[in-house]
Amino acid sequence: MPRTSPVPPRVSAPDLPPVLEPHEPTRGADLLAASLELAGTADLAHATVEQCVLRADAESVDLTGATLLDVELPDPRIASLRLRTSSIRRLRITGGRIGTLDLSEARVAELELRDVRIDYLNLGAARAEDVDVVRCTIRTLDLPRAELTRVRFQETRSDELDPRGLRAKDLDLRGLDALSYLDVQSLRGATLSSLQVQQLAAVMAAGLGILVTD
Repeated sequence: MPRTSPVPPRVSAPDLPPVLEPHEPTRGADLLAASLELAGTADLAHATVEQCVLRADAESVDLTGATLLDVELPDPRIASLRLRTSSIRRLRITGGRIGTLDLSEARVAELELRDVRIDYLNLGAARAEDVDVVRCTIRTLDLPRAELTRVRFQETRSDELDPRGLRAKDLDLRGLDALSYLDVQSLRGATLSSLQVQQLAAVMAAGLGILVTD
C-alpha cells in the first residue's frame, strides 16, 4: 500500500490507575500512581513521575530533567512550566493557560496539547515524536534546532514561528494558522496547505533572492 504522507502522530491516552494517592511535590521524588496539587513554586526537578495526575494553579512548576511516564495535567494555570532536558512518554495537557512552556532539549514521545493557551512554547533542540497539538493558541512557537517526527497541528493559531535549524519528518503544519515564519527555508520536511504556500510565496521568493514586483 502507498505510504500516507504526512504520517499522523501515534498518540494514546496516559495509562492511569483508578486510585491515586495524594503526594506533595519534592525535588528528585520517585512518584507512582500519585495525585499532586501544585501551587506557588513547585520543585519537581529530576523527579520520576509515573502514572500521575498533576493539578496546578502555580507561579512556577520546575520539572527540569524529570522523567514523566503516563502523566495528565488537566486545566493548568501556570506562569512558567519548565520541562527542559526532561524525558517524556505519554503526557497530556488539556485546557488552561501556561505562560512559558519550556521543552528545550527534552526527549518527547507521545505528547498531546489540547485546548491550551500558551504565551511561549520553546522546543529548541528538543527531540520529539508523536505530538498532537489541537485547538491551541500559541503566541510564540520556537523550534530552533528541534528534531520533530510525526508532529501535527490542528485548528491552532500562532503569532510567530521560529523554525531555524529545524529537522522535520512528517511535520503537518496544515492546521496551524501562523501570522509569521522567521525562516521559511527551514521548513524542509513539513507539509503545508496550498493556501499557506500562497501566503508565504513572497517570503519564499525573498529567501531565494527572487525580486517580485508588478
